[in-house]
Order: sequence, then C-alpha cells, then structure tokens
Amino acid sequence: MQKQGMVVVTGGAGFIGSHLVDRLVAEGNEVVVIDNLSSGKLEFLEKCRGKKNFKFVKADLLKPEQYSSELAGAGVIYHLAANPDVKAAITNTRVEIDQGVLSTYNLLEQARKRDVTSIVFSSSSVVYGEPRVVPVAEDYGPLTPISLYGASKLAGEGFLSAYCGTFGMKGIAYRFANIVGARATHGVIYDFSCKLRKDPSSLEVLGDGKQTKSYVLVEECVDAILFGASKRLDKISSSMDVFNIASSDWVSVAEIAKQVIAASGSKATKIRFTGGARGWPGDVPKVMLDGAKLAKLGWKPKLNSLETIKAAAKIIWKETAAGKN
Repeated sequence: MQKQGMVVVTGGAGFIGSHLVDRLVAEGNEVVVIDNLSSGKLEFLEKCRGKKNFKFVKADLLKPEQYSSELAGAGVIYHLAANPDVKAAITNTRVEIDQGVLSTYNLLEQARKRDVTSIVFSSSSVVYGEPRVVPVAEDYGPLTPISLYGASKLAGEGFLSAYCGTFGMKGIAYRFANIVGARATHGVIYDFSCKLRKDPSSLEVLGDGKQTKSYVLVEECVDAILFGASKRLDKISSSMDVFNIASSDWVSVAEIAKQVIAASGSKATKIRFTGGARGWPGDVPKVMLDGAKLAKLGWKPKLNSLETIKAAAKIIWKETAAGKN
C-alpha cells in the first residue's frame, strides 16, 4: 500500500490498533497514536517506539484539549478507540455513551475543525442485531442491535455518515467479525485460556456452546482495513462507505473450547456448559457476515474461521503464559 502521509490512529495501543500501527509505521507513514491506555498497552507498540515516524500521545477523546492539535495535517484518521469489552455495559451502562458515542462525536468535531476529511471507523457485526438472513450483507436492514456496545457502534456510524454529508468528509466504516490473535486482551479464546490456566481440569463455557460466529486473524483484519482504504477513500465524495470484514464461514463456541484445550496440551479437561442460547445478555448466538463487497475489490481472508481459531489459540495460550496480555 502506498504511503498515506501523516496518519492518526486512535486506540493505537490496543489489540487491533497496535497491529495497524505496526504496519503503517513499517510502510513509512508518519503515525500519531492517541490512546488513554485504559485498555491499550505501551508494550504493544514496542516495535515502533523510538522510530522517527512514530509519536505516542496519551490523551482521552472525551477531552479534546489533550489531542486536538495533533490532528492538524492528518491525511487519514483511523478511529479504533472504544471499550473493548462487549459485556462491560451490562453492569456499567454509561461506558458505551462515553467510550463509544461521545468519544466518536468529539473526534469528528475536532477533525472538522482541523480540516481532516478522511475518517476510517471500526464498527462491528453487532450493529446487525439478530438478522433474519445469513450471511448478512452491508445493505441489510433495519439495523437493530441488541447490546449497548452494538448501539454505540451504530451511533458512531450515524455520526460519521452525518459529518460526511454535512461537512464534506469521506468515511469508511468497517463492520468486523470476531477478530482474534496476538495481543488479545478479551474475547472467547482469551477468556478460555485464562480459565484453563486457573483450573486445567474444567472449562466453563457460557451458554450451550452452539453459538456460531465468523473469525478473522488480526493481521488479516489489518490487511483488509488498509486494502479497503486504498481502494475507496480517494473515490468517495462527501459520503460514507461500509464494508464487512469477515470469513465466509463460522465455527461454534464448543469447537473453540476444544481447540483452546488442544493448544493447552491438556488431556483431562472437562467442558461444562452453563446452558441457554446466549452466552450473556446482548450476545448474538449466530453471526456470519457476507464479505462479497470487499472481495469484489480484491480482498478476502486466506484462512477460514476454524484455521483462524487454531492459529489464534496457540498464540494466545503462549501469551497468557508469558503474561503479555
């Protein structure tokens, strides 16, 4: 991918964000990371620290005075900052208003004031809610999320679309499937790995294990983000485009449990299901996205969901042992 000049990445010390920053810096872009380190970690940016084309700014998106000046001159803002834990809003309903809705509004408003016109937003498959058709394409509607996390992502898409239409910005919203891999600090594989390290004899699985979803390795997700941006940003005019980033299949939670146990090397672990179709309130039991739109431009993942899970399980098991997450 060609250089993009000065690039800002919010949430750049997080799971997906740090992988994106690694790529952007390696490709010679001038990269500014804005992160409040509430869930991100500076060690995730170890490859970039000290390089002339990398700058880290500790700042909270809810406090524009901490970062507004850093946006001046940016060619693209990749907005990945968010609350990474979908389940957190069950006990703290305010978190998605602050970390999802208001932070996105603040960033868009500061971008407008600093004449930044290109925004790439990390959305999620959860905006679809429980779709009536599978796989679900980008033009599916109405969008009826069933979690506060999903509602905040849909609100973010709405604000981005409105800023594009009102102020002449160009935007891309990526609706991610489940992204897994190195540096994960949450998610089903990470949770299973942590549980097994505490008790290798038993693994609790929330729900009935029949939940089935699509999975993409984080490196492939970054490939898709940059590929889509290179193909579409220059062609968009005062509007927003939307892409699913997903594999064309899915895998069950029960199978994921088996793969994490295999990665751990345990021969005696018993799987215990808590029961019910949902793992937690707001969980969507069956999700498979249609990735044809991005595929038509020339990108699709190399690994299917099961191959992705096998690879990620090995990586995350090793990282939890080393305490890297």
